[in-house]
Amino acid sequence: MKKSIYIILICLLFAVSSFSQDKTISKNSAVTFTSSNLPIVVINTNGQEIPDAYKITADMGIIYNGEGVRNYITDPFNNYNGKIGIEIRGSTSQQFPKKQYAVETRDALGNDLDVSLLGFPAESDWVLFAPYNDKSLMRDVLAYRIASDMGRYASRSKFCEVVLNGDYVGVYVLLEKIKRDANRVNIKKLEAPDTSGTALTGGYIIKIDKTDGEGNDGWYSNYLPFAQRTNKIFYQYHYPKPEDIVAQQKAYIQNKIFAFETIMYYSSNIADPATGYPKYLDTDSFVDFMLVNEVVKNVDGYRLSTYLYKNRDDINPKIFAGPVWDFNLAFGNADYYEGWKTDGWQIKFLTDYQNIPEWEGFLTPFWWRKLYDDTNFRNKVYARWQNLKSNSLTTNKIISYVDSLVTLLDEAKTRNFERWPVLGQYVWPNPFVGNTYQEEIDYLKNWIVNRITWLDQNMIGEPTNVDETNNQTPNDFLLEQNYPNPFNPTTKIKYTIPNVTLSGALPTGRPVEGSRVQVKIYDVLGKEVATLVNEYKEAGNYEIEFNVAQGSLPEITSGVYFYQLRAGDYVETKKMVLMR
Repeated sequence: MKKSIYIILICLLFAVSSFSQDKTISKNSAVTFTSSNLPIVVINTNGQEIPDAYKITADMGIIYNGEGVRNYITDPFNNYNGKIGIEIRGSTSQQFPKKQYAVETRDALGNDLDVSLLGFPAESDWVLFAPYNDKSLMRDVLAYRIASDMGRYASRSKFCEVVLNGDYVGVYVLLEKIKRDANRVNIKKLEAPDTSGTALTGGYIIKIDKTDGEGNDGWYSNYLPFAQRTNKIFYQYHYPKPEDIVAQQKAYIQNKIFAFETIMYYSSNIADPATGYPKYLDTDSFVDFMLVNEVVKNVDGYRLSTYLYKNRDDINPKIFAGPVWDFNLAFGNADYYEGWKTDGWQIKFLTDYQNIPEWEGFLTPFWWRKLYDDTNFRNKVYARWQNLKSNSLTTNKIISYVDSLVTLLDEAKTRNFERWPVLGQYVWPNPFVGNTYQEEIDYLKNWIVNRITWLDQNMIGEPTNVDETNNQTPNDFLLEQNYPNPFNPTTKIKYTIPNVTLSGALPTGRPVEGSRVQVKIYDVLGKEVATLVNEYKEAGNYEIEFNVAQGSLPEITSGVYFYQLRAGDYVETKKMVLMR
């Protein structure tokens, strides 16, 4: 009883101290800051320096009155008001005076606390990204939008302005840290006791990256990127964390990657569906990963900030590429490795040892070039490009999104560059230095137009009528979390129908392996809002879009809704949130 009262008192003291955080802007601040059209994030470290190796406890409040509503520094903290752990993050970016931070939301006792920040799905790990050498302020946000529009998970992003210890520190981007979560990398949870059988097979996230920060561990590939070099690729454990992953799990994921690399290194037919890369890889995800990195011509692509993940075998036994991450040096913003050029394949450049200086320690795995050179893979890239260039990767669509971000940042960017006067100055590794923000945006837009044009005229592969999809038939029903969530006005729902032989037949008289499927939307009172699917579906993976702006739907207001998959005796329901 005494312990319970003690905890309650701590929580009350915590709440009071959080509520009374000082939001006064220091008189020494270079910028007068009173309000913004963007959310305002206020951090108080209570006199502590923020380190780059471990998180300190600090206070954070967020002022966010909703889309299109102005936020004042004097407003109460209405989106978050509590404790955080905070540390400096990044590698090369640490040389810049504008720092970026890893943030962990915490409860009064210092434990991780899952919360929804700025409308994102609840979680505890976040990134406050600080665009500095990217003077458009938007390259990362733009790349994540491209990946998301392609149907891949990419970190949700939200521009904000940050005040740190009374000092206005400029425009930041709140990002979701890459981690296992139903709303992020949606793979099965893997815990220490999962050391055998199907449980051992997933999920895992590994990465190829620099080893900055604490708690890094992994293993070296058995195969060299170049025969002319001696440094090998280092695969790092990302999930489970190095301190959590156990010996059996390390051995499993190492053996999985080793088996894939071995066939890529030795096989004379790497595209064989039974023994080649289609056996190990979700090829479509690697196609999309490559296209994102090539559209933006990322000089770090494939060799840094590169993630791979694997789910449990009974859900999907293959290795996926992604999520994509870190694009401040993309879109023509690098004066090395031909990053400024709008022509050329970055994957070809990075996998030619003659282009890479001997001192370069971060190389591209050899198998990326093998994939690029493979006829079947190239044809998949070609087919995917033909689809994307008329949908999510149209030049007009990308440029329109750039223009919308310019409008959003119109006033905040002025304060940012007052605080960090880098316009007209070279900041490593700028190939172009604009004297004004508009010049930076014009450069970005022209680069995008020329890059898309070059890719369209020089796309690898060729048309083919052969169905090269090598996805295995799924073994179980699956209803995934909708994305994005919250959403407005559209969201996507993925589901899986396993190989179940039905009694009877389709209306055509043909027997079918699959199920009669219904996907419906309900409000919180159980009233049906929409029917998205109501038909027989053969075994396979499906994706549908729910668009509340469709004229045939009734007026749908903001709030919680439920979507339900019903197939035979199988029923699963998940929650989603509409924010209008």
